[in-house]
Amino acid sequence: MFYVYFLQSSTNKDLYIGFCRNLKSRFNDHNEGRVRSTKPYKPWILVYYEAYKNIKDATKREKQLKNHRAKEDLKLQLSNSLL
Repeated sequence: MFYVYFLQSSTNKDLYIGFCRNLKSRFNDHNEGRVRSTKPYKPWILVYYEAYKNIKDATKREKQLKNHRAKEDLKLQLSNSLL
């Protein structure tokens, strides 16, 4: 499976959208400081994820969510789940 995920920083409330093959391992990477772009803002909370069988579908969705409008729509959908 391939995953598109949505994290929120506990320190500054920033949001991060990513893609991976092993969600548990990648989430641990973020929280253990092994991801350069997210290291300064740890710890992270997993707010949302989607699973895909095909890598092309997952990467297409990740790019879509990184588009400002789609990201704002998802934030609105998850408004009660965000810090």
